[in-house]
Amino acid sequence: MEKQQYFGIFVTKYAAMNNIPSVDLADFLSDDPSQKQKFVDAIGSAYEEIGFVSLKNHFLSDDLVEALYKEIKAFFALPLETKKKYEIEGLGGQRGYVSFGKEHAKGKKEGDLKEFWHFGQEPDADAQLIDEYPENVEVAELPDFNETGMEAYRMLEKTGIYVLRALALYIGIDEHYFDHWASNGNSILRPIHYPPITEEPKGAVRAGAHGDINLITLLMGASTGGLQVLRKDGEWIDAIPNEDELVINVGDMLERHTNNKLRSTIHRVVNPPKEQWGTPRYSIPFFMHPRSDMKLNCLPECVDEEHPKAFPDITAGEFLHQRLVEIGLIKE
Repeated sequence: MEKQQYFGIFVTKYAAMNNIPSVDLADFLSDDPSQKQKFVDAIGSAYEEIGFVSLKNHFLSDDLVEALYKEIKAFFALPLETKKKYEIEGLGGQRGYVSFGKEHAKGKKEGDLKEFWHFGQEPDADAQLIDEYPENVEVAELPDFNETGMEAYRMLEKTGIYVLRALALYIGIDEHYFDHWASNGNSILRPIHYPPITEEPKGAVRAGAHGDINLITLLMGASTGGLQVLRKDGEWIDAIPNEDELVINVGDMLERHTNNKLRSTIHRVVNPPKEQWGTPRYSIPFFMHPRSDMKLNCLPECVDEEHPKAFPDITAGEFLHQRLVEIGLIKE
């Protein structure tokens, strides 16, 4: 390991990292300032170096995780014609069901080998955002599906806000800077089903190499394997957390807002070895988006002579629309 200076702060560089670093949210929530600072330094330096961490002691209980997997497996086991009832045209896939091959990585033609569902924000009445967000789609066949999904949504949102508080401290701005923008933000919970592979794929992988659009992504289900992260030296490494950990990575919005200080790392989900083609895979990412009117302009704290402003000004809503067109969920 070596130290590198950035904006007067020395950070740890991890040489030839072969897995993503693990951090403990309990350190940040501790009453001990040194423990809190330990978390801030660890997650900040990891996000500068590789853009990914695994996080233990988040707010998802084992019971809630078990209940959520039960519900999503039951949904994806429904007949295709039943699931297609919940595919809503005109929303860019922002709520309800999205069928196989609809989404592809930026710059690729082949659709990813997956189907998924989207739960979206149900804002507080006093946030004055009711008209901005589409309503969630109710699944009539599964009475507990929506309630369970939204409970997980709220726990992941809570976890994400604490991670953003740590990152605010790391880059030298007010700890609660992100609170307003992320609370009642345009976040999406996406249960994904990668079905068994039945024939040789024609150029498609389970999820092509991509960077995430949003501020940060909190991922359940990565412990089953397949997730790979592109290291700075161009090598792909497996991201394998412990079973009770979330994988959390920086998205393009946060990379842009911090003027490339925090890295949105390219990642992918690869097809399993041929002997495992008969095994389905489930994962559940929570894409943490801010409110649409948040300005993603490069923060002054992240701009200096060595790091000039790298991006033009844009709002989160404008950036999201641009990227949804690029990945095929919105047609222009």
